[in-house]
Amino acid sequence: MALRFSANLSWLFPQLPALPPRLEAAAAAGFGAVEAAWPASCPAQDLRAAAERAGVRIVLLNTPPGDQEAGEMGLAAVPGRQAAFRQGLAAAVQYAKAVGCPRIHLMAGRVPQGADRAAVAGDMETTFVENLRYAADLLAQEDMIGLVEPINNRITDPRYYLNTPHQAAAILEKVGRPNLKLQLDLFHCQIMDGNLSRNLETFFPLIGHIQIAQVPGRHEPDSPGELNFPYIFQLLESLGYTGYVGCEYAPKGDTLEGLGWLRSYWESRGLQHGGTSKATE
Repeated sequence: MALRFSANLSWLFPQLPALPPRLEAAAAAGFGAVEAAWPASCPAQDLRAAAERAGVRIVLLNTPPGDQEAGEMGLAAVPGRQAAFRQGLAAAVQYAKAVGCPRIHLMAGRVPQGADRAAVAGDMETTFVENLRYAADLLAQEDMIGLVEPINNRITDPRYYLNTPHQAAAILEKVGRPNLKLQLDLFHCQIMDGNLSRNLETFFPLIGHIQIAQVPGRHEPDSPGELNFPYIFQLLESLGYTGYVGCEYAPKGDTLEGLGWLRSYWESRGLQHGGTSKATE
């Protein structure tokens, strides 16, 4: 079964000023789904209306990052910020309901400024597990999935708490909720651990969403770099992956011109522009 790709509107079509026109551009490029970080600047009714006009699904949003001026990037694992996390989660659920989005990335957050990672690791894990259980129970009432994403601390975010799929899997096991899954960004996974084939096979039962970008530049999958995406796409198909593959990368130039890799993928699978079967057109 061919893969389904989602355009990350926080990264793609950056020349367009707002999410609704970016969504429309993604639809025109053939995407049937989009995702975004916390869409604070866009009223939910505007985004939903754009999605309905374009016939596109909104498949993933993040919880709010917290106080970005104070250096926060997520709150779920940050001790002392439980009330703010729950408030942000409620806002994210309300927004996701309004736009018909079934998945929310529950951002773990950063090791507090000035703290020693090893010294606070226990408290952060306890906070994370408690908040994830709370979130899972709330999301279950809305038939939604919560996701946790490891982010590399070697290049992208040195203080981010959740860094590897192994750490995420151990936390998900402690939380023990079926509607919490792993969001595996292969860019971060390659930087932290490599071994992508085995990691995809090992963690496949936990995966609820995948994101892609070339390493190390974080550009298009067919830009120069370490990852062989034609092989990875074939592996995901052989594993029976039916979720979305989020395109979370920084285009080297014009987003549309840089989508040759996606058009090539569709063509190689006998699909039309937009990933629909030629037989059905």
